[in-house]
Amino acid sequence: MNHFEYRNGSLFCEELSLQKIAEEVGTPCYVYSHATLSRHFRVFSEALAGMPHLICYSVKANSNGAVLSSLAALGSGADIVSGGELFRAVRAGIPAEKIVFSGVGKQAEEIEAALRAKILLFNVESRGELLLIEKIATHIGMRAPISLRVNPDVDPGTHPYISTGLQNNKFGIPVDEAWPLYEEAMKMNAVDIRGIDCHIGSQLMQIDPIIDSLKPLVKMAGRLVERGVALEYLDVGGGLGIRYDTETPPSPAEYGRCLKKVLTQFEELGLTLICEPGRVIMGNAGVMLSHVLFHKRNGEKHFVIIDAAMNDLLRPSLYNAFHGIRPVKEHSDPVKNIVDVVGPICESGDFLAHDRPLANVEEGELLAVGSAGAYGYTMSSNYNSRPRAAEVLVRGDRWAVVREREKEEDLIRGESVPEWTKEPLDD
Repeated sequence: MNHFEYRNGSLFCEELSLQKIAEEVGTPCYVYSHATLSRHFRVFSEALAGMPHLICYSVKANSNGAVLSSLAALGSGADIVSGGELFRAVRAGIPAEKIVFSGVGKQAEEIEAALRAKILLFNVESRGELLLIEKIATHIGMRAPISLRVNPDVDPGTHPYISTGLQNNKFGIPVDEAWPLYEEAMKMNAVDIRGIDCHIGSQLMQIDPIIDSLKPLVKMAGRLVERGVALEYLDVGGGLGIRYDTETPPSPAEYGRCLKKVLTQFEELGLTLICEPGRVIMGNAGVMLSHVLFHKRNGEKHFVIIDAAMNDLLRPSLYNAFHGIRPVKEHSDPVKNIVDVVGPICESGDFLAHDRPLANVEEGELLAVGSAGAYGYTMSSNYNSRPRAAEVLVRGDRWAVVREREKEEDLIRGESVPEWTKEPLDD
């Protein structure tokens, strides 16, 4: 469920007209619904009721400070993959002791910053990373809380770019290598083994692969406890899918029931469950607004050219991902054109939709691109020297610009032009 609906012929976000927001903020812009993200978080948390658990929101899905602050107020932790995300999460009020640090390429300065912040866990993805964490922790006189991210070689049945649990993926440590690495970690002087972790991919449409991935983890957790390791956490990752078009993803309630069935057998381990949802919280909590610039026909091909582009929303170009597109002004005419919705970027791959039925929208009309709350702004860029979009958060009848639209001056911030570039070349 989300809080975007037509009222009196116009699309609203909660109690506010998207037309009004676009008129005041301009386009393209992202609009997020506080009621939707809050509801999604609560539903996910309720699905885990009866199990000790911690929800660590996946910051990479949407890292806006107002979004993170809203989730912090709901009691969320954070799953981060960079020092920048650590900075954002702490600044937004998420306690460091609720932060887990994932990712295959943690750098020394990021590791030290996370240690000094006293985060909950490092999800370690390689032996080299474990050795570096031990080295830095020893150097600064601290102990590093770790879990190993185990790669179970389970096919999640999702797009190959967002699959993370197969042996040909860069993520995690193969099951047969994880135990020897745990044994090595047990002998380290500045490392505390606190958990075990697994994450097999994103936009998951089936529960079975998630459950299959847990079986080797739970067995390994039992072995660790038998060896006297004070294990506390079982991190099952995130990745639960959402509906973009006609998908039927499992509900959080179904997900919770299946987790309980698996983990009930191992209640004696006394582990706290960590989940890392991102898309399922934010995906359908946001839309991107864009104005129609022109109609163009090349033979039988009909293009609707809009002022948003692949630099604003990359997912269609990168994954051939589907995002619903509808006019902000409700159309009563059932006749629809089959169009490609494209942007101004100088790339044939710059599109938001191919061969899509769309109402007969006019130039200047406002469109809402749906399911844009996750991996929208966070994947945006300045390609073609386009300033990045504004972001707006709505709560009831209140709204605020939570990120200003970039200006052209922002495009050259940090650049310098040495005088010698202006000198003529010698003949």
